[in-house]
Amino acid sequence: MPFTLDEMPDRLRKQLAFIIEIDKLKSILRRNDLIHESRKENDAEHSWHLAVMAVLLHEYASAPNLDLLRVLKMILIHDVVEIDAGDSFLYAVDGAPEKERKERAAADRIFALLPPDQRNEMRALWDEFEAGVTPEAEFAKAMDRLQPLLLNYCTEGRDWKEHHITLDKPLGLGPNVIARSSEVLADYARKLLHSAAELGYFHNPGDPVKE
Repeated sequence: MPFTLDEMPDRLRKQLAFIIEIDKLKSILRRNDLIHESRKENDAEHSWHLAVMAVLLHEYASAPNLDLLRVLKMILIHDVVEIDAGDSFLYAVDGAPEKERKERAAADRIFALLPPDQRNEMRALWDEFEAGVTPEAEFAKAMDRLQPLLLNYCTEGRDWKEHHITLDKPLGLGPNVIARSSEVLADYARKLLHSAAELGYFHNPGDPVKE
């Protein structure tokens, strides 16, 4: 007979069920293009990239004694809700209440696959990231805002132009969030965005919109 998860001890069965479920993140596409390939980034790639960034850049965090492991856990699970809720466009002007409802319902379902202790830990970390008020959550969110800026800059604003994004939107939603955790990285983000504007990487409101 074929082997199934039902034959596993209950704890391991639940852990493996969660691991199998989050494989779906590899098929959830984001708005950003990859730097070295003309295709959209998926959520799993995004989470991995943020984790590496956090390891390398946590020395710039304003908070002393930042708990890097906690940051990494938040980064690795922050987007699992998009398995059910789908990717949310950062620059969307409406739909926030419905987005929150869908993501919380997704968190209820997906984290419930885990054994109770890990379910509670992962859900608490996801809630902490969403609230964004602890030093670790602020730094995780800083990485989440910095990474798309880097991708867009390195692709000459390909996605900013595609979605008709002008400088004011990332300038307000990027450095302002990053500054809560690292003024050094926020200053870099501001310089990067102004450089992008000078190079013509943003949508020009005077240009015709191509749908």
